Amino acid sequence: MQAIEARHAVRSYTDEPLAPEAVEVLQKAIALVNEEANLNIQLVLDEPRAFTGFKARLVNFTNVRNYLALVGPECKELDGIVGYYGEQLVLLAQSLGLNSCWVGGTYKVVNRAYNVDLGQKLTALVALGYGTAPGVPHRSKAPQEVAPGYDGAPEWFKRGVDAALLAPTALNQQKFSFSLDGEENDVPVVRASTKRGAFTQMDLGIAQCHFEIGAGNALYRWAE
Repeated sequence: MQAIEARHAVRSYTDEPLAPEAVEVLQKAIALVNEEANLNIQLVLDEPRAFTGFKARLVNFTNVRNYLALVGPECKELDGIVGYYGEQLVLLAQSLGLNSCWVGGTYKVVNRAYNVDLGQKLTALVALGYGTAPGVPHRSKAPQEVAPGYDGAPEWFKRGVDAALLAPTALNQQKFSFSLDGEENDVPVVRASTKRGAFTQMDLGIAQCHFEIGAGNALYRWAE
């Protein structure tokens, strides 16, 4: 939760290279995530070209030299999976003293900087580094807007929704929603859904990662 509350989008970075200790921890975590989720996420170091195009300059990216390339097998679920596991790595990076920014389309594809194998897709990048400033909180919707039953819900559900509202979303859309959907074998069921739009499935995966952290050790399961 400390990482969730401290992490804000950062687009301007210093020249300082990533600390070797941080790189080692991230590489180990990436390997575990890739094995668990059948992904091909890669940490790209000292590679400045991806963020030197017109689009990147238009949204004020400066001096981005390190990033995560979020790669996985092409399938309709890929965006959600990448969002969920990518945010785990983003929060780990935050806990290691790094700043970050999810990037959906304002980057250049750089051949040979990372591998995208046959049948795989590059879905997004995450800029990493030491920011020139820590970033600022984004404006959030009220909890009741994304969870209509919020006021009468259990505390663990409220904590989950509160954490989800701190998740980064494309253009700060926050099109996701959470609801309690009955019980199955006495276990509460939580339904997570999203409206259509660019990167909304990825945003939902990120938000679900946050919800799980906020809900803590509560016993529940996600609706199919």
